[in-house]
Formats: sequence, structure tokens, C-alpha cells
Amino acid sequence: MKYKNIAIFCGSAEGNNPIYAQQAREFGLRMAEKGLTLYYGGGCIGLMWAAADAVMQQGGTVIGVAPDFFTRNHVLAENITKMIYVKTMSERKQLLEYEADAFVALPGGYGTMDELFEILTDSQLGMHSKPIVLFNQNGFYDHLVAQLDRFSEEGFLRPFHKNLLLVANTLDELFECLDSYENTNDPNWLKHIRH
Repeated sequence: MKYKNIAIFCGSAEGNNPIYAQQAREFGLRMAEKGLTLYYGGGCIGLMWAAADAVMQQGGTVIGVAPDFFTRNHVLAENITKMIYVKTMSERKQLLEYEADAFVALPGGYGTMDELFEILTDSQLGMHSKPIVLFNQNGFYDHLVAQLDRFSEEGFLRPFHKNLLLVANTLDELFECLDSYENTNDPNWLKHIRH
């Protein structure tokens, strides 16, 4: 698959283990080396900033998308390529979904899960067919992956929908997932769910 940019979903904190920020920076460096534009939530804190700052330090392009109520505090980056202001968090997610060619979830909390599952649900419903990669560095998402397996085992997640989320344990695997992506969704699945 050819892609020119990636949107990341990740924490506004760095976490307790320095490996998370280290890998976020390495991810940003790889993006810059590949000439990819980074879309993200526009913050100057946490893993999101570790990745964005690494791209900027290498002369890459970073586009932030932030709700305008964040301008009242000091969490937004000032030295990125472009900042786009929207009214709501929902508008932010919609714009990222429209603009990005691919999506990567690094470690994070509630907001990261919100963004990840909305983009997955939209893929499930056929609203886009872009790759979504869960970066399971340091086993951070092991329990989430196990829960998705449980969804599937219990009949709440069809295999071609479960496969819409790619899981990578290393940065090499992450970019391999993006490079070799093929959408697994059945575009007609909704027509067949009634018995």
C-alpha cells in the first residue's frame, strides 16, 4: 500500500516506563526518514509530543488537529508545521479519519481507546478501508488483544472484522503491516446478518 501520512493515537502522558517515549520518538524518526507527514492531536505533552517533536527535529511535516477549547491552556504545540482548530473532539476524529492514509495507536488511555475504536468501527462499517495498526510495544496491549480474541470466540466479532486491526510488536513489524496492508472487510456483511 502507498501512503503519504499517518495519524497517531496515543497518550498525553509518557507513562511510567521510559521505553514508551523512546519508541514514540523512534517512530517519529522513522516517519521523517520515510518522508511521511504526521497527523496527531496537536499536543506538546506525552507520547504524542515525543513522536511529533522527533519528526520536526528531522525537518519533517507535522499537522496537529485540536479542539479550540484547548487554546485556553498550555497543552498545545506551537512549533509544528500546521495546527488545525476544530470545535469538538468528534470533529477532530472525523478530520483525522478523512485526512490520514493510515492510523497507528501507540500506548495511551481513554482518549487513545476512543480514537482507536471509532476508527475501527468506521472501518467495520465500510466508511473507510485504511490500515489500522496497534503498536504493542513492551506487551502494552496484550490484554486488549486477548479481549479482542474473546470477542471473536464468543461470536461478537467476525474474523474479517477482527483482522481489520493489525498488531505489531516492533517498529519494523509496524511498517511492514502498513506496507503490505490489504483490507479484509466484507463490504456486504450487513446484508447477511439477519436470519
